[in-house]
Amino acid sequence: MTPDVTTAAAGTASLVQSVDWVAIAPPLIAAAVALVVLLADLFLPPARKPLLGWITIAGLVAALAALVPLRTGSRSTFCLTANPDACSYTADQFAFVIQALVLGGALLTALLSMKDTEEKLPAGEFWFLLLSSAAGAALLPAARDLATLVVALEVASLPAFALVGLKRGDRLSSEAALKFFLSSVTATAVMLLGVSFVYAATGTLHLTEIATRLADVPGQLGTVAETGVVLTLVGFAFKTAAAPFHFWVPDTYVGAPLPVAAYLSVVGKAVGFSGLILVTVIAFPAYADVWGPALAVLAALTMTIGNAAAVRQAASRAHSAVRLLAWSSVGQAGYLLVPIAAAAYSGDDKVGATVAYALMYAVVNLGAFAVAALVARGKPLNRLTDYRGLYAERPLAALALAFFLLCLAGLPPGIIGLFAKVTVFSAAVDAGLGWLAVVMAVNVVVALYYYLRWTAILFRSPESADEPSEAAGEPSGTAGTSEIPEIPEIPVRPVRPRVPAPLAVAIALTAIAGVVLSGLPQLALHFASVTLF
Repeated sequence: MTPDVTTAAAGTASLVQSVDWVAIAPPLIAAAVALVVLLADLFLPPARKPLLGWITIAGLVAALAALVPLRTGSRSTFCLTANPDACSYTADQFAFVIQALVLGGALLTALLSMKDTEEKLPAGEFWFLLLSSAAGAALLPAARDLATLVVALEVASLPAFALVGLKRGDRLSSEAALKFFLSSVTATAVMLLGVSFVYAATGTLHLTEIATRLADVPGQLGTVAETGVVLTLVGFAFKTAAAPFHFWVPDTYVGAPLPVAAYLSVVGKAVGFSGLILVTVIAFPAYADVWGPALAVLAALTMTIGNAAAVRQAASRAHSAVRLLAWSSVGQAGYLLVPIAAAAYSGDDKVGATVAYALMYAVVNLGAFAVAALVARGKPLNRLTDYRGLYAERPLAALALAFFLLCLAGLPPGIIGLFAKVTVFSAAVDAGLGWLAVVMAVNVVVALYYYLRWTAILFRSPESADEPSEAAGEPSGTAGTSEIPEIPEIPVRPVRPRVPAPLAVAIALTAIAGVVLSGLPQLALHFASVTLF
């Protein structure tokens, strides 16, 4: 065989990539079930549309079950034969945890949405979009090249735009979808420009190879590489709702259907942060002196703006409960950024604190949104004042919400919230970011105010109904009168809206998970002390 033929054969062989079907099963199952739902929607009569929701739930459960073989070890696929270490998909410990988080979050969102799709939302479109977004979200943490990362990010984001605007004829929903779309498209454009600069400087898209080549970039390409790193980080800052790129969050959460707002607050945030971790820790360690200080400043700014805005929420304002949760999620994003910034100073093992905190936040925040969805069934304006006396009306729901809020505040009995905050705080201190730890401590104290204020409202006595006015004329029972005294009307207690079974299951599951994590915090916190990559 001539040298030219040998070279051509070797070049052809290098394009052949292996496929590990077990490794890619979780996102693949979600995508396949999305297609099944889309096709079934064409043939099912309107009376049978609720079946689509149960198919979606079954598909998400199957996707979660497909994670069981991946709980230990690391499996890679779509690897170049010329360089087996350069893979496009890796199912390691980090991917396993984030995939479990996003698929579990999508499953709880599906439970929250069952009744809404029967009454308000188009069922076929909703379930297809939810599954499509979940498939992209499950793909992203396993992506190990920039092309797959961007594709996964957009597959997770594009259906979310439509989900936000799915309430037809609702002005707030349309406005929220437009704001979300414009901000996300801007973020994608900035990020793609950064990715193109990184590719121009390194000549590769695989994260591990980028890390090697960025450490030795030719002098004339140094500025291009630095610009690419900064622009890529700015794009992810939009996706994570880090200040000052957070402006879309409150209006988007208020205008979106409440289950979709819950989905964005947890799964959307997990997608952004997992992508940010991958590009900083794996691809850009050579520029840690650039993104480390930048992320530290963003963390301080994000938690401060989020908590300050949450404190200012008026209890009687329409949708104030959802707005408070939206601003709270911005503040929580600041805490999640702290360990990533710390990784620039003391090693990538610090990002485990972000993963541990994200697990706590996902469970309790979804639980808070589930109770908010329950209250909204009877009081659609969803003001903080609408929660007054919830304990007297629905004691279990009030206790669950109080527990979720105390977890977010980091107070007992929400032990997992306290331990998660201590883990993040320790990551900042160990990295020498004492000033950031101080800023975080101040913000935690500020956040106590609005979390405890909402908790106190739950246990206040309900507002008394207006007393019936006395009849005009002489008072009844006067001596010598021939009038028959009026029999006072017996007040009728208003009928409470019935709690849909899927919504009750969602509240129960999040409450049980929160209690288990508070009783056994090591289930989440051990990720802060193990190697995830």
